[in-house]
Amino acid sequence: MLNKFSKPLFGMLLSLLFCLPVFAAQTEAPLPDTFATKKIVLQISDRDPFKQTLVLNVASNLLTYYAGEEVDMEVVAFGPGLRLMMKDNVNKARIQSLMDSGVRFSACANTLANFGKQLGTKPELQANVTLVPAGAGRILQLDAAGWQLLKP
Repeated sequence: MLNKFSKPLFGMLLSLLFCLPVFAAQTEAPLPDTFATKKIVLQISDRDPFKQTLVLNVASNLLTYYAGEEVDMEVVAFGPGLRLMMKDNVNKARIQSLMDSGVRFSACANTLANFGKQLGTKPELQANVTLVPAGAGRILQLDAAGWQLLKP
């Protein structure tokens, strides 16, 4: 039962919940047009170079494993994992090779903006990396659309 203090709070929370889908729909990146039978999203949110390399290894291995099948794959980076997609990352050639094989790379705009504040200048991303409003939101969006999430 709601008391006299929780009724206004409950009303505000309820109205906020109804507004969130409107705001979310306006900020989400578009879903890829795909008829692939396998739709995979790989998450990287870790600064550790070993884990970043592991994500690239998993992407390569999945392309080999599903060779001949229709596969759509996206690597989404947020938080410290965004370092993987920065222009000066040592994995630049591997990322380009995966892109050439059809793997998409998405970077969190929130994280990029925060890095910019901390560093005093916004870091450059590798060419052809797509900026999405929120990396975690992108993963949830793809998951809701039937994509399988892997977090190596």
